[in-house]
Amino acid sequence: MRNIVRLFGVLILGVAMFSLGVARQETLDIAYSIPGSVFPFFAVMFDGAQAAAAEIGGVNIIELDGQDDDATQLAGCENVIAQGVDGIVISPRTVDGLAGCFAAAAAANIPVVTVDRRAAAGTPILAHVGADNVAGGRAAGNYIAQRLNGQGRVIELQGTPGASPAIDRSAGFNEAIAAFPGIVRVAQQTALFNADQGLIVTENILSSLGSSAENPGFEGLFAANDDMVSGAVEAVEARGLNPGNFVIVGFDALDFALDLIEEGKLTGTVDQFPNEQAGLAVGTLVDFIRNGVRPSNETVLLDPSVITIDNISEASTPRVP
Repeated sequence: MRNIVRLFGVLILGVAMFSLGVARQETLDIAYSIPGSVFPFFAVMFDGAQAAAAEIGGVNIIELDGQDDDATQLAGCENVIAQGVDGIVISPRTVDGLAGCFAAAAAANIPVVTVDRRAAAGTPILAHVGADNVAGGRAAGNYIAQRLNGQGRVIELQGTPGASPAIDRSAGFNEAIAAFPGIVRVAQQTALFNADQGLIVTENILSSLGSSAENPGFEGLFAANDDMVSGAVEAVEARGLNPGNFVIVGFDALDFALDLIEEGKLTGTVDQFPNEQAGLAVGTLVDFIRNGVRPSNETVLLDPSVITIDNISEASTPRVP
């Protein structure tokens, strides 16, 4: 059975993330594979990986862009395995789509740590570092329901089908709102973790609800990432509605979402500490490669937190001037 450690928010900073007893040796080539650079979240994560590599020393991070396509991410992974990288940190686009990558890495004795997005159960990895996305979705659902005093119609925008954060955040969100009989989910659709799709899908939902100023058809909205929620806010405004009159919550606590909160257009977003995830993943992998230290816990999960105007200064992601 997997051991799971849950680390609370920025307390992970108190962990000696980079003081891993790592001896400074020859440069290691570590591939860092992301689902797609189109998602701003992964740019933040990559910055965290680079910062960890610089702190550790002697680590070269090779970024692989999956271009939001399983086949492309798989090909990139197989390519660096053939080149003989020392290790791989990967956020698999979907739970099952990168099985060939993990099998090839295992055959080549190249250690792999998954970060943010998990792979299917039984996948041969050294460790997984991520957020507890079920808890994050649950936190968002509870927050929305409580802000609505347990009564209201809500819309859910889901992420990429088959992606573990999409699966887990939706599960947590729906578990939470199920505890409030007065909360009714009036729409649930995927917007593929994409801002443009968030706009289009929300526009279509509002049209189907006959949304108007007199009867908007909803009181709350949860989007499983900030890209989608930014599109949803735009769609609400395009409908002639004031997004500040609704309880709208995203996920990731990215800079542009924090701006929307300060502008009164977004109620909240869920912080999952991307820099810490990436740094811990790189540190765990390097410590194993250089020192043979296998992590005591195969799964390390950070506890997400809801960021609102009341605690916006606590958001972990850096603000862009």
